[in-house]
Amino acid sequence: MPLFKREDREALGAGSFAFALVAAFLAFFAFIMAAHADSKSTGAPANGVQVTLAEFSITPQMISAPAGGKLVVNNGGTTVHTLMVEGTNVTTKELQPGESQTLDLKGLKSGTYTVSCSIPGHKQAGMVAMLHLGSGGSGSATSEADLRAQNDQSDALMRAPTTAYVAQLTKGANTKGVGNQPLAPKILPDGTKEFDLKASIIDWEVSPGKIVKAWAYNNQVPGPWIKVNVGDKVRVVLDNELPQSTVIHFHGLEVPNAMDGVPDVTQPPVKPGTKFTYEFVAKGPAMGMYHSHDYAENQVPNGLLGVFQVGDMPLPPNTGPVTQEVPMVLNDAGVIGLSLNGKSFPATAPVIAHVGDWVEITYFNEGMQIHPMHLHGLPQLVIAKDGFPLPAPYQADTIAVAPGERYTVLVHATADFLGAGGTPGVWAFHCHILSHAESDNGMFGMVTTFIVEPKT
Repeated sequence: MPLFKREDREALGAGSFAFALVAAFLAFFAFIMAAHADSKSTGAPANGVQVTLAEFSITPQMISAPAGGKLVVNNGGTTVHTLMVEGTNVTTKELQPGESQTLDLKGLKSGTYTVSCSIPGHKQAGMVAMLHLGSGGSGSATSEADLRAQNDQSDALMRAPTTAYVAQLTKGANTKGVGNQPLAPKILPDGTKEFDLKASIIDWEVSPGKIVKAWAYNNQVPGPWIKVNVGDKVRVVLDNELPQSTVIHFHGLEVPNAMDGVPDVTQPPVKPGTKFTYEFVAKGPAMGMYHSHDYAENQVPNGLLGVFQVGDMPLPPNTGPVTQEVPMVLNDAGVIGLSLNGKSFPATAPVIAHVGDWVEITYFNEGMQIHPMHLHGLPQLVIAKDGFPLPAPYQADTIAVAPGERYTVLVHATADFLGAGGTPGVWAFHCHILSHAESDNGMFGMVTTFIVEPKT
């Protein structure tokens, strides 16, 4: 996995020891799944509270109803959903898109409950909310005990995504598909390094249960991580299996004009079912990106993006050697949405380092908004901007990365950043536009962690 050391990129197993220890500090929270109860579909009664299900949300997030009242549950989405009151036998049937059902809450005591969709993966994707049953007709919390109970339930709701994230450390990734995988070239007789990129539409799981139609290179988002040496002869063969024309632009790389990948400016668009070959000599060092420049406002955020690295960034004195490279692609739009390397929390992968390690992180902003990337605890030493080494590196804890920009930083994992008693130190790592990292359902989107383990 691209967020791990080179030898560990394809599995979460290398971090299992850290995950086990980290899990000791984070409480796991499980709710009782209820059996279906008898209930009937009726029209909305006068005192029915309207609840709408969609991908992947329950509206409103805080449902207030009188004790003994009713909920009118509407499936406003495009797939099957349910609504169940956890810890009880009150639940809808599997509702088809456009279908409604009334739930009678008679028999439930006044108090606060968690409601969710019982379809596998839907709760983890965001279909969870709170239900407060009042003791009177108002349906509002009127006592301090009610308010405390409601707060406890809200805390549990906020904790659920973190629990799912932590579980990856012992159980493995909670979504299918890994992007940013290194792509080995085909070496041609003259030494040219050839990379084949197939553009197609695939099913991509952004977060648990959230599967979208992504536009992808080689069946992954981000596309394969391409790394070559300075001076290499490079061929990139684009095979367009999309239903729409496309091209590849090599953002931040010096290439001949005919290879710049702009339709109707430097080349004709690559039609569906056809191929185009790009050829150039790699100049650098460079931290570039490759992405579509045709219908780019849709194709790029939907997944047609990747990292193209030429050589290595020179290191400042008294730093290194680099023990781990972490290309971190930022996105905020399209079907992928707010994400790090094509995944949204709790599906993001942590950065795991040992005491003494020097970790090189490069941010690649392929989104449409600026993202101030904030690492708790450990300072970031900024050594390059857009692939150009800085003559005077500087330290920061928050780095604002605008669309199209790349920043390369070094993070030195020292014993100062371990947890209490020498246990692994877990540090939050996220975009500091808070609506990109947290909601009423807890953390989501552009969030991961940096974990410092004791030296082995």
